[in-house]
Amino acid sequence: MTKSSWHQGWDITDEEREIYRKRSQASSQAKAKAIRGEGRTPVHPINVPRLNPEDLMPQLANNGWRSLSLFSGGGGLDLGFDRAGFTHVASYDILPESGVTLRNAQPEWTVFAGEAGNVTQVDWRDYRGLVDVIHGGPPCQPFSVAGRQKGKEDSRDMFPEFIRAVLEIEPIAFVAENVTALVGKKFTSYLKEVIERPLSQNYTVVQVILSASSFGVPQKRKRVFFVGFRQEKMATNYQHPSPTHVWHHLSTDNTKNPIQLDLFSLLDQSDSLQSCMGVREALGLPDIGFDSLSPTIRSSLTGPRHTTSVLSSVSAQKIWQKLQIWPNGVALNREQARLFVPDNSHFRLSVPDCAILQGFPEYWSFDGAVYKALGQIGNAVPPPMAYRVAVSIAQALS
Repeated sequence: MTKSSWHQGWDITDEEREIYRKRSQASSQAKAKAIRGEGRTPVHPINVPRLNPEDLMPQLANNGWRSLSLFSGGGGLDLGFDRAGFTHVASYDILPESGVTLRNAQPEWTVFAGEAGNVTQVDWRDYRGLVDVIHGGPPCQPFSVAGRQKGKEDSRDMFPEFIRAVLEIEPIAFVAENVTALVGKKFTSYLKEVIERPLSQNYTVVQVILSASSFGVPQKRKRVFFVGFRQEKMATNYQHPSPTHVWHHLSTDNTKNPIQLDLFSLLDQSDSLQSCMGVREALGLPDIGFDSLSPTIRSSLTGPRHTTSVLSSVSAQKIWQKLQIWPNGVALNREQARLFVPDNSHFRLSVPDCAILQGFPEYWSFDGAVYKALGQIGNAVPPPMAYRVAVSIAQALS
């Protein structure tokens, strides 16, 4: 059982823990048997994704602005800002595996991970004059339903550390990302006391809520971005990212609710917006007459126990079922996913598939055990969404 600060386990009895242990053992044994070729005959060929996330974020020329990354995780914001033309100064993350992920993907980057990436131990004044923009997604567990919503009473609340870095470095601008629950009624006082008040004398802060599918990422995922500028004129002139894509497919759910449409499909924007792929199209799966955006990819590090499932809710389970995709027991790679056939014969997701659904390109591989890799993916800002935020920041600074 991990003692890491980012994980908080269930308070359950020894008997209940034994049930979970046996269930996990049985699954591991079935998986090992399948990988040895002793399982069920594979049903699905290895898929070749149709979506290339790099197409969603064309590489821009260097714009001369320098960015520092906090709580870098799998590198969603880092990659987005890099492709938008920012010069990478350094990345910080407490998870050692995140450091390996970032170094493997971008060997030339300066990366601090593990204890070296512990932001609570850094004197940020050393970066003053060397950083134009700070970006990061402080842990969402203190505000997410899956993380028990304890706010500042949660030891994982790192927003004060992000703000400390901003005040010590004094960058021209900053971007902080989190779950939309943070701007709900439950955290109104937190927002004013912990975030707005310390920054108000030096920065003008703009809140923006964005959807991943609006930027071509085939996933239902909304996040709030706090964009701060040291100069009020920049904040006044700031234009938040406009949608580049639209999910326009018709669909009904298993409860026979009326047909639902993405908001932007109700607008006559067909000439200006590209079509966002659904899960099956993005992953290169055969047409079954139904496709949908992926439910939110759940971080395996957010909940009360380690898991290799990306399932986020009961309603999400219904969508995965209709998609004929198995979201539990995600496999390390596509070959293992092909061999480990679920009981219902649905297509089993692999770590690379989940990365595609989050907007990461194929070459961006994630270090660590499956649950560590899924944690990095599920906690990340989808890179194409980060890219559009970065572009909007660069335009405001110009």
